[in-house]
Amino acid sequence: MKLFFAIASCTLSISASAAHPQAAKNVTSLTNKTVTYRVPKEHHVTLKAAEITAIIVDNEAVDIPELPGHKAGYNGIASLKHRKNGENLFVASYAGLNFEHIHDGTKENLIEKFEPRKFPMELRVIDASTVELYQPATGNFQLESCGRYHLKQDGTIEYTFECIPRAETFQHGYIGLFWASYINAPEDKAIYFRGEPVDGGSPRMIRAVTPQHGVESVHVAKGTTWLPKVNEDFPLTLVLNRSKFVYTEASYYGLRDNLAFTQTFPDSKNLYMVQSPSGGGQGNPAWDFEWFIPDYKVGEAYGMTMTATYGPLKN
Repeated sequence: MKLFFAIASCTLSISASAAHPQAAKNVTSLTNKTVTYRVPKEHHVTLKAAEITAIIVDNEAVDIPELPGHKAGYNGIASLKHRKNGENLFVASYAGLNFEHIHDGTKENLIEKFEPRKFPMELRVIDASTVELYQPATGNFQLESCGRYHLKQDGTIEYTFECIPRAETFQHGYIGLFWASYINAPEDKAIYFRGEPVDGGSPRMIRAVTPQHGVESVHVAKGTTWLPKVNEDFPLTLVLNRSKFVYTEASYYGLRDNLAFTQTFPDSKNLYMVQSPSGGGQGNPAWDFEWFIPDYKVGEAYGMTMTATYGPLKN
């Protein structure tokens, strides 16, 4: 019995140490086969809770009274409205929490800049407050994924993303992923977060403004030691053009009509906060984030969860 216990304990210890720090928690229908769902006929699903109304869409174009002229490819939250403001927070033809890029930091492998937008997605309705966007392995990088949008009773959006690389297609040994939120003409294009200057200083509330698209766009966590290798000719300028600040709390917000759109990242390992003053067109900034998975293995599942809130700013 003592020998068996020792062997079992050793096995458990090895398994625990071998687990990837960004391994999926088996939340979505991609990794948890006990999850049941239905596939709607439409390419959009509306979720409502508290003071929030959100319309989730796949990669197909949508043209309905609540969402006129929404363009194909802009998956995610096509419309986000608060009871105190009937106008869509996001640029109507675009989206928020839009799964935008899959990359490996090389130009030669970036056959399609916006790979997640170019391949079919399937809407999966889990329940009245939960919708998933499932995407089979994409044509270039062969990444299979599922993003779950869960609208909680208090109006918080919980987004869980899980993915499985189906081929060894990422040249630098990591998976690079990027999400965009295109904000509809806010008065203030800045984002706000707790952080400090890269060259040192006490933590404080940072008001971050980037001078132009792809310049000083990326805010990494304080103490970041691993950075992805990105080739000099890599065309996605937002990916690793670092700002003068680092964040000390994994959360940031932007303001529009006295309402705050706040994104918080409890799974903040290898996650960077990103901004552009014009990602959604002139006057429409993009408040984004990106996530990297180093040392990936084909066939293994990885995941992260973040939350988004939209409402009056809380102290």
